[in-house]
Amino acid sequence: MRLIEQVWFYRHQAKWLIVPLLAPLSLVFWLLSVLRRALFTLGVKSSVKVSCPVVIVGNIGVGGNGKTPLVLFLVEQLSQQGIKVGVLSRGYGGQAPHYPYLLNEQTSAEQAGDEPVLIYQRTKVPVIVGSDRVAAALQLIAQGCQLIISDDGLQHYRLQRDYEILVVDGKRQFGNGLLLPAGPLRETTARLNSVDRIVVNGDKPLNVSTVKPINTMLLTATRVVNVKTGEQQMLAEFIAQHPRVNAMAGIGDPPRFFQYLCELGFVLDKSQGFIDHQAYNQRLLAPLISANYPLLMTEKDAVKCTAFAESSWWYLPVDAQFIGDGGQQLVTDIKQLLQK
Repeated sequence: MRLIEQVWFYRHQAKWLIVPLLAPLSLVFWLLSVLRRALFTLGVKSSVKVSCPVVIVGNIGVGGNGKTPLVLFLVEQLSQQGIKVGVLSRGYGGQAPHYPYLLNEQTSAEQAGDEPVLIYQRTKVPVIVGSDRVAAALQLIAQGCQLIISDDGLQHYRLQRDYEILVVDGKRQFGNGLLLPAGPLRETTARLNSVDRIVVNGDKPLNVSTVKPINTMLLTATRVVNVKTGEQQMLAEFIAQHPRVNAMAGIGDPPRFFQYLCELGFVLDKSQGFIDHQAYNQRLLAPLISANYPLLMTEKDAVKCTAFAESSWWYLPVDAQFIGDGGQQLVTDIKQLLQK
């Protein structure tokens, strides 16, 4: 794990040097953020309202926190009720031939980024990537979409939104509570009071107060999927056959994935964490390849490994589940947007 992340989230002793050094830059970041949002609020910079509802699934910090599983949940739930949903994303890490770029069956993670490819492969709904979210939204509408879900983009104020969902990693939450670069936040925690709903990924209570409704989301797994062949196997059966595995994760918090594997009953022989959105090749993963143990990874990693995967490589898809009726509350709120 990078030293700066240990300072942000785990109170590493280097904070006594690094935080005072970076604090002036955080002040500048805060001033620019406040000014930028004020320009949109006052109408100095124009925002665009598109012809269908836009739902933002975002966060105020850096790193993974569960946005993509929540997007998948919403897309699947709304699609089952006959609503044509489209997804837009920045497409971080991808190099598409043009933007906005509409994903298809041949689109690779190198072109569109790992998360958009994951969403498309799981849901088969229209997914578009591009930094100009207004242009991407208009193209989704041209595809016949009735509702747009933006994977991230909470701070992209040029695109007007009808509903904001702020996702919080229940484990790491807001770190040291400071803005970039002294801390992990892009906006202060005061932003929690201006969104429509907060979803906490994990069963730990928030360490800050808010007046907005909070739902608790848990990520659960029931099966594993072979990266090379697509074969599926029930998780309990797989663990019985392969109790010891090697593991890798290129996500916001790799130790969380490894801890979850241990909670499921796996014993990790080797584990390797990579930076979020890490690009992979056979040579990079060679130390994790074993004749004795399968290699287990996240679904986000798998979409970048299909071209060179071996038959012993598997990924663990996770699904969002809600404590109580929180998930249904979200779906009901969003469906009501279509009636306005």
